[in-house]
Amino acid sequence: MDAQGMLELWWTVPAGAALVGYAGSLAGLTRPQRAVWVTARVVEVHRPAHGDSKRPGIPVTVAFQDPSTGREFRLRHAGRNGHVVAAAWVGREFPVRYPRRHPERFHLMLDRVGEERGLGGPNCMLLLLLVGLVVQTFVARGWPDGLICLGGLLLVVGALSRDRQHARARAVLLDEAVAVPGRVVAVIKDTYTDGEGDEIVDHAPVVAFTTREGVHVTALCREGIAQPQLSLDRDLTIHYAPADPAVFTPDLDHDRRERASAVRFVVSLLLTGIAAVGLGAALLNGLLPVT
Repeated sequence: MDAQGMLELWWTVPAGAALVGYAGSLAGLTRPQRAVWVTARVVEVHRPAHGDSKRPGIPVTVAFQDPSTGREFRLRHAGRNGHVVAAAWVGREFPVRYPRRHPERFHLMLDRVGEERGLGGPNCMLLLLLVGLVVQTFVARGWPDGLICLGGLLLVVGALSRDRQHARARAVLLDEAVAVPGRVVAVIKDTYTDGEGDEIVDHAPVVAFTTREGVHVTALCREGIAQPQLSLDRDLTIHYAPADPAVFTPDLDHDRRERASAVRFVVSLLLTGIAAVGLGAALLNGLLPVT
């Protein structure tokens, strides 16, 4: 087989990886399925130092019990093992998974939904396969078929997106928001270099506030604070959801605009998908000239 023929078989790699991943999940052999899952409780919150990287999030010490031995472990989490903690307080609970007999290798998870079956990798391979097939359709079969496939992919992505549900859920929580005083206690940052070699500095204020129930919350606040690089020691009014203090904002109007923007993006995906399918069908049926 020549190089051209081998290139035409590119799809076997993502397809094979996805099939192996889904088969492993059905057989219960993925890493998350073989791991021990427990609930960990935050016992200490460590405030990030001013100027630190924001990648570790809010460092916390969590405590959990190994069900096989009954031994309790108190381990520090700083974003390197598992998801980043964006809001923390003593007593907050997180799901934790770790290999059997190795609690020190724990991974902190923000949610169990979609995590326990180990489908993240196979789903990524499936998406890569679909994107590749769309590109190949444009090349091999032309614009009409390519547009129909592209539109179908956009419709699937838009339909499966959870952004609208998240926006609605956040709106419901913030409808009951309570206002309390807060303060920027640190500004953490990361420096990137763009494609032209220019340096970009991304700042994220760390805010601290106390709920009316006396819970002391430390959290990253990536949105809603003007001039974040100059916000250290700035006093704020924090609006938080009593049902979940991790849902908060210093600017309710800004939060509404961000939620609306997320919904508009999903709607635009769906409309673009419909338009692509319609245009492709029109070209395919000769209703429009193919250039």
